[in-house]
Amino acid sequence: MTGSAADIRDLAEEWPVLSSETPFRGAVTGVRTDRLRMPDGSTAGRDYQLHPGSVAVLALDAEERVLLIRQYRHPVRQRMWEIPAGLLDVPGENPLHAAQRELYEEAHCKADDWRVLVDFYTTPGGSDEALRIFLARGLGDAEGERHAGEGEEAEIETARVPLADLVAGILAGHLHSPSLVTGVLAAHAALRGGGAGALRPADAPWPARPFPAA
Repeated sequence: MTGSAADIRDLAEEWPVLSSETPFRGAVTGVRTDRLRMPDGSTAGRDYQLHPGSVAVLALDAEERVLLIRQYRHPVRQRMWEIPAGLLDVPGENPLHAAQRELYEEAHCKADDWRVLVDFYTTPGGSDEALRIFLARGLGDAEGERHAGEGEEAEIETARVPLADLVAGILAGHLHSPSLVTGVLAAHAALRGGGAGALRPADAPWPARPFPAA
């Protein structure tokens, strides 16, 4: 297949679902089993995680340093450097409001300028989790008391690292958080391309997780 960049885009499609069940549902996520009819007429089962969706914040200061947090991630047994992120806990929640909340709770910061940096599915072969990363600039300290974290969040560390250094760390295999990797590389490309002004506005539609207009 050959074509222009405008032709290379994902398209909504749904194969017939013959049956569906949810054998497990936890506090936040669940597991669904669907039996599909394949294009050749055969059937096949597909198990995948149900997820409410997430937001993350690639926050840049005036010196083009990225605000990072580090916390323990039990499934992979690592204390990982990440960017502030969190769940869309309320169905239909405005993702910008959720991202602003996470920046406050995890780093006690606020930002003046917000743009949509990139949207992606974290693991489309095994989960329906959709994640939107915002680019936040004009950083400042948040007002009021610091959020009191629990569990892993009680052990959060913070740092500010030059964007170029993080690109090098990613390519060297030192950093593995999907939101950090995707956000850093997207920000590096955007800022050296059309600039932040060419990014989508913070309230851009998000078909994967629709939300009411503000």
